[in-house]
Amino acid sequence: MYKYLITSAFVFFAFAKASHAQQDNNNAKQYKIQTVAFYNLENLFDTEDDPTINDEASPMMEMAEGLREDVYQKKLTNMARVLRKIGADKSGTAPALIGVCEVENRKVLEDLASHELLRDYDYGIEHYDSPDRRGIDVALLYKKSEFKVINSQSRRLDISDPGSGRRIFTRDQLVVTGELNGDPMSLIVNHWPSRSGGEMRSRAKRVAAAALNQQIIDSLHVTNAMAKIMTMGDLNDDPTNESVLKTLNAQQDQEDVKPQMIYNPYIQMLKDGFNTLSYRDAGNIFDQIMLTYPLLKKADKEGYFYYHAGIYKSQ
Repeated sequence: MYKYLITSAFVFFAFAKASHAQQDNNNAKQYKIQTVAFYNLENLFDTEDDPTINDEASPMMEMAEGLREDVYQKKLTNMARVLRKIGADKSGTAPALIGVCEVENRKVLEDLASHELLRDYDYGIEHYDSPDRRGIDVALLYKKSEFKVINSQSRRLDISDPGSGRRIFTRDQLVVTGELNGDPMSLIVNHWPSRSGGEMRSRAKRVAAAALNQQIIDSLHVTNAMAKIMTMGDLNDDPTNESVLKTLNAQQDQEDVKPQMIYNPYIQMLKDGFNTLSYRDAGNIFDQIMLTYPLLKKADKEGYFYYHAGIYKSQ
């Protein structure tokens, strides 16, 4: 049985899994489609001041205390409404796997997953606190009925300011290995350093983040040379920037992808004029999902393979 997998301004793609069924005396393939999505939750902070992190500058802390709970609940509702729709036109349901970033803590993830618009999907949570100076983390939401977590870890990005030598505290990279309906695969959720100070001055930080990402992918390939791996996140770089195109060696065309290499469908989307954000009239695709070679191979056996990539924009 094959499986289709999908990825999201919310980047997403669909993966498919096919099974043979007897129909009119012919062997026909039927496909089970799953969606994998990434969503930057944009400063999802709770309503309480946490003295251990720098949340005073968050939008929530800047508003009057009496307004916070109402604003927080509306934000959760808006996000839940969008999340359940991503890839639904292909799979008929909410995503099986959702990578997220800019979350303050596990509590906000629990509040989101238990929202009335999402609770029936019974999402599990993989999350670790990062040392980021703003107190924001990455995480993975997964349908417990579809995905079984085998192990997870948080990998520290150790970088320093080239001028002062002081440690730069940023987001860890989340690595989760599990089985999607019995099909083994690993996911890496990222939120690479920002372009604060300008793209050129900050470029080395994202190249370092990409190097860590490649190191993680290489280590997974040591365990299994044909590992199914997806790396996703807000990279603060386009698919055509050095970090993605050179350090990760991500490929634009599927036919150029060889074993232990990465395919990035968002390279062509950027060239075609699509974007996940706009700044000063310039469009970018900072949110991306990439996948390794085995997810492209359509072999006549059980397993998910890449079907479709997209950028979901809510109406």
